[in-house]
Formats: sequence, C-alpha cells, structure tokens
Amino acid sequence: MTKSELIDALAQRRDIHRQVAEAVVNTIFDEMQQALIGGHRIEIRGFGSFKVRRYKGYTGRNPRTMDPIEVPPKRLPVFKPSRLMEARLNASLEG
Repeated sequence: MTKSELIDALAQRRDIHRQVAEAVVNTIFDEMQQALIGGHRIEIRGFGSFKVRRYKGYTGRNPRTMDPIEVPPKRLPVFKPSRLMEARLNASLEG
C-alpha cells in the first residue's frame, strides 16, 4: 500500500474529503518522524512498535577495489510487529 492509497482508503472509509484525509495522514507521519528523530519509541497496540537503532561506525571495504573505507555511525528506524499482528499474519497462512 502506498501513502496515496492510504489517503484514498481513509477518505472513502470515513466519507471525508481527500484533502482532509491527506492532512490527517501527513500529520500522523510527521509526528511519528519527529518522535523517532527525538529518540522516542512509538508503540501502536495491536500493530507494532518503531524505535531507532544506533550502529557504530566501522572500517569496511569497497568491493570493487578492495580499498578500506570508513563507514560512519548511523541511526536506522526498526519496526517490530506486535504478537497480535504476527498471529494475524500467520493465521492467513493456515486458512
């Protein structure tokens, strides 16, 4: 599902104008992004949680030239599905 499809689904399910649905979706995503940038964890019960994982810098290799390169430290968002979400996903395999 794309962001545009999510906006369309929200507008249709709640019978609201597409611009209003777009503002709602953008607000949610903006707030989630700001929370992750601030180092906070996001938990959506029944769906899952998002957090930021920090990775240390290291010396890697360029695969073409085999020259060493320094990979800087970085932070990446990580999603962990809830037990309920995992159960729902796996239930679809059983049916």
